[in-house]
Amino acid sequence: MVAIVGSRNASATGLKNAALFAHKLSKAGLLIISGLARGIDGAAHRAVLDLCQPHFTAAVCGTGLDMVYPREHLGLAKAIGQQGLLISEFAPGVGPKAFHFPKRNRIIAALALGVVVVEATERSGSLITARIAADLGREVFALPGPIHDPLFVGCNQLIQQGAKLVQTPKDVLDELIFT
Repeated sequence: MVAIVGSRNASATGLKNAALFAHKLSKAGLLIISGLARGIDGAAHRAVLDLCQPHFTAAVCGTGLDMVYPREHLGLAKAIGQQGLLISEFAPGVGPKAFHFPKRNRIIAALALGVVVVEATERSGSLITARIAADLGREVFALPGPIHDPLFVGCNQLIQQGAKLVQTPKDVLDELIFT
C-alpha cells in the first residue's frame, strides 16, 4: 500500500497530480490508501476507481463506517466499499470530531509502505501523516512546489527535512523497488 495525501483545498494542479500518481501507482500493482477527505484524498480514490480493470483503494475514515464524512463523499464511500476497503477504528454511530483525524492519519501511515504528500500547507494534517510515517520507518515522498505558494510550504519543508522529492510516479516506484 502507498498513501496519497494532501490538502483538502487543493489546487486544480494538485488534484491532477493526485489522480496521476494514484492511477500510475495502482496500475503498477500498489493499493492506494488515503483518508476519504475532500481534495487530494478524494482525487486519489476516484482515480483508482476510474481505472478500467478492477484496481483497489482503501479509505481510512475518521468516523464510524456508517457515518460518511464529508457528506458529499457518500457515493465515493459506497464505490470504495464495492471495489476496495473502508477502515475505521471508530464504532458505528461515531461522527466526525477534530481529534479523530490525526488518529486516522496514524493508521494510514502504519499501513503504507510510503506516503506521497501532493500538496500541504504549513499546518496540514498531511504533515502529521508524514511525520508518523517517518517515525515508523516508512518512506516519505513530497511533490515540490513554488516557494511562495502556501499549498506547497509543507511539502517543501518535508523535502528540507529529508523527504524524497518526487516528480513522477516512477520516482516513487524506483524508491520502493517496483520497477
